[in-house]
Amino acid sequence: MKKMITMSLVAAATTFAFGSTASDIADLQKQIDQLKAKTGKINAQSANDNIKWGVDLRTGVDNINYDMADGSSRGNDALMSMRLWLNMAYSPDSHNVFKGRLSMNKAFGADFGDMSSNRAFSMGTMFDWTGNTALADSHLKVSEAYWLYLGDNLFGADIPWTFSLGRRPSTTGFLANLREDDSASSPLAHVINVEFDGLSSKLDLSNITGVPGMSFKVCMGRGSTNATPMFVDSTPYAENDGLENIDLAGFIFEPYNDGQFIVKTNWYRAFNLPGMTVDATGNPTGFKQYGNMDGAAISVLVDGLTEDGYFADAKVFGSLAWTKTDPEAGEAMLGSAESETGTSYWVGAQLPVTEKGVFGLEYNHGSQYWRPFTYAEDTMIGSKMAVRGDAWEAYFTYQLTDALSAQARYTNIDYEYMGSQGFFGNTSGNAMKIDDVKAGAAGFDQMAAAGVIQHQDPAGIVGDLMGAGLTQTQAEGMLMAKGMSSQVVESAQDFRFYLRYRF
Repeated sequence: MKKMITMSLVAAATTFAFGSTASDIADLQKQIDQLKAKTGKINAQSANDNIKWGVDLRTGVDNINYDMADGSSRGNDALMSMRLWLNMAYSPDSHNVFKGRLSMNKAFGADFGDMSSNRAFSMGTMFDWTGNTALADSHLKVSEAYWLYLGDNLFGADIPWTFSLGRRPSTTGFLANLREDDSASSPLAHVINVEFDGLSSKLDLSNITGVPGMSFKVCMGRGSTNATPMFVDSTPYAENDGLENIDLAGFIFEPYNDGQFIVKTNWYRAFNLPGMTVDATGNPTGFKQYGNMDGAAISVLVDGLTEDGYFADAKVFGSLAWTKTDPEAGEAMLGSAESETGTSYWVGAQLPVTEKGVFGLEYNHGSQYWRPFTYAEDTMIGSKMAVRGDAWEAYFTYQLTDALSAQARYTNIDYEYMGSQGFFGNTSGNAMKIDDVKAGAAGFDQMAAAGVIQHQDPAGIVGDLMGAGLTQTQAEGMLMAKGMSSQVVESAQDFRFYLRYRF
């Protein structure tokens, strides 16, 4: 159609060029105006009837290293990866919006999508938290798909409001978006950075309070569904004896946001949280639920330290966060049968280096029982936000062209306690002090070198150690420490370089 209109305009102009009267000129102008109006209608119709697509392709290489508690090291000199996002948006009117994202995330020359192996867990077949952030295969998966309603006046009051339902944008949240070179999604990245399905509703309170940017948002989501898949038995999708539904509910309150000074708070409660179970030798046997957890954070960003000059484009931020376990009767969460409180703080700055480049520096510290929902944080060595110990990070991001950017980033994590990257139970989430594990393993080695240990089986080894004067608890603890020391990460490093194309 557009081609036909263009040809008509060319024909009309050609006729005019070979001589015309004033009436002909008026006629010609009328035809041109009519054709322009028709073109405008076609363009408008086309825009309303089609989803707008965007492409975001990131290719990177990571040099990663893990220093284990037994003194050994593991790593990968050049882990090459490719992440593709196909972003979708459609708005039929001023009140309704659809947004979606299809995602692929894979290592070069590798397919980690074998659902018969334990890799299946990391891709969200049990808990749908990291399905698009863990390296998998070349298949496209739904990362986001949600409907958003934009309301004008809630119950007649001057309160703009929104309601959203679907697979929500819940990764790369506030403050984490700086290092990721993205716009911030919801919720606050200090406490929650996982994929989930749910709903949210936001009230803009700035008009009725006179406080810039004040808002209140309620969020609810489901992280795992207790239902039997089809063909497993005769009652598809009925509840079973496995894990109960894992749910999360909370709110985000923004007390002030004038674009330069931004303050956000977040509180949530998570229900029926899982952890691994193990047999007498320490091998994983499955999952069960251990209890609930509360969490909260307050994050502050100053976007521009001065009105003009160099520091007008500088950013500094700080964030404080808190978590508290609520174990079920007879269970232990994070290695403790008591309700335990964890805390974390996070500070950082982002400074302009050139017109197109920024340098960022961040530091995190977490206490023994700190446990956020940040499984989808985008580093190859795990979540630095979840560290029980100290982590620091430096990065440089440069915009090469309008569509192409590059980033170099170094992340270093030093763990003081175990379980930072684990779950919520008494095994993988256990918050034992790493120095205690190392001391126990060293004691075991001394006993072995002295010829105390004569047996190979666990029960025999415990008996040998008890014969040397240790209590049963001490002997079992020493044996466990020796077994764990080769699996406990004491520190980790990740140097990443990527090229990113998006439009």
